[in-house]
Amino acid sequence: MSSLHKSRIADFQDVLKEPSIALEKLRELSFSGIPCEGGLRCLCWKILLNYLPLERASWTSILAKQRELYSQFLREMIIQPGIAKANMGVSREDVTFEDHPLNPSPDSRWNTYFKDNEVLLQIDKDVRRLCPDISFFQRATEYPCLLILDPQNEFETLRKRVEQTTLKSQTVARNRSGVTNMSSPQKNSTSSSQNKYEVLPNGCEAHWEVVERILFIYAKLNPGIAYVQGMNEIVGPLYYTFATDPNSEWKEHAEADTFFCFTNLMAEIRDNFIKSLDDSQCGITYKMEKVYSTLKDKDVELYLKLQEQNIKPQFFAFRWLTLLLSQEFLLPDVIRIWDSLFADDNRFDFLLLVCCAMLILIREQLLEGDFTVNMRLLQDYPSTDVCQILQKAKELQDSK
Repeated sequence: MSSLHKSRIADFQDVLKEPSIALEKLRELSFSGIPCEGGLRCLCWKILLNYLPLERASWTSILAKQRELYSQFLREMIIQPGIAKANMGVSREDVTFEDHPLNPSPDSRWNTYFKDNEVLLQIDKDVRRLCPDISFFQRATEYPCLLILDPQNEFETLRKRVEQTTLKSQTVARNRSGVTNMSSPQKNSTSSSQNKYEVLPNGCEAHWEVVERILFIYAKLNPGIAYVQGMNEIVGPLYYTFATDPNSEWKEHAEADTFFCFTNLMAEIRDNFIKSLDDSQCGITYKMEKVYSTLKDKDVELYLKLQEQNIKPQFFAFRWLTLLLSQEFLLPDVIRIWDSLFADDNRFDFLLLVCCAMLILIREQLLEGDFTVNMRLLQDYPSTDVCQILQKAKELQDSK
């Protein structure tokens, strides 16, 4: 470890040990990348995403309260429906005129259960193929959810619920914008056999099952947006970061902590996933056009070339912006980019500049390429040093 890296770690530790965290100083340090040693990144992300307050003295009580609240969500939204379904299946009084599997009433417990299954099947399909370039998500977690995997009660897990349903996931696919492929060609090349994860022994669960649970509970608590394809790509890097925390005490609660950080992050970017808001000032169309207007201001020659070839930002920037670049780079690079995004005061204005920087850094290739070559470049972005991209984005920000 270099002396410079040791010095950066010490700088973070000095800021984080204060009774009241100096947010601006933390932002400044985090923007240049957060060390992973000692769980620094996990802690900084929780502060930058407003999960932990700036006052250290309140951390213990707030974490205990939030983690208990998440346990309550598990009881109400996963354990109780499973028990209710079991009861409805064996208790004659539950399958009568009041309620039965064919009851069309929106208040029917069966109707709710079946509608939840539609959402669950889409989540299940997406999380099973999360980050196929690494094996992390198919490995067993060190901290399975004992509340659900209780051998005394044999509660229905979401995995079992998916296995038992007769619905077909392809009938409930819900793509946010009608775009048929939100995954990069590179990551989609994984064979389907690799998506069929090995079933773990009883009492164990894979990391993807934890992510599935987080997304399902989020969908239940946010019926207005529920689950939209791509949210799995947002929660994945968050969960990976927290579940690999070197501090076992924090790692044990990775699921609950990820849920609340994901919820806070989604509060800022959820408009990207709501089609009815596309053309509003907070919608994704406005943001995509902003990438091009910024490019026009910074590199008019490149802008005119893309316009001449009729390459619209919808062809590539939709995925870049909606998924926070999580599909364009390998996971370690995504995490490094997110350090800067989370640290920036106007984090999603900075994301627009990052996208603009990505275009400028491959300008020579784009200026020489025809429509087909350039579309391939933009939809499967070439391997690039992300620090170089972030540095260019910072230059664009400073030159405003």
